[in-house]
Amino acid sequence: MMYTILLPIHPDHVKNIFNGTKRYEFRKRICKKTVDRILIYSTSPVMKVMGEAEIEDILVDTPEIIWERTKEKAGIDKRFFDRYYAGRNQAVAYKLKNITEYEMPKELKDYGISRAPQSFQYVK
Repeated sequence: MMYTILLPIHPDHVKNIFNGTKRYEFRKRICKKTVDRILIYSTSPVMKVMGEAEIEDILVDTPEIIWERTKEKAGIDKRFFDRYYAGRNQAVAYKLKNITEYEMPKELKDYGISRAPQSFQYVK
């Protein structure tokens, strides 16, 4: 069974996902369930679900290897990446495809969610 997750993402990164400069979404740990789609939730001050994307691939490796494989379309610089993964020996990168920006952003309550998750939330 495939699942959809809601990912809270900083508005600057959301903009870069939609303009094509960011094709990977980085996380510190992988979801336990099999995920094939993400809902893109833009964090404060926007606080809306702005769109969605299919997951083409999930890369899991050391931060060094993940950076080498994703740097061309990471949408972030090496310094930001290194700070995010400081002290970690595993990095996760969701490779995004078929990215759709909603004409009308949606509210969390439209998905039965009362508040934004810290890292992610499975969505029915």
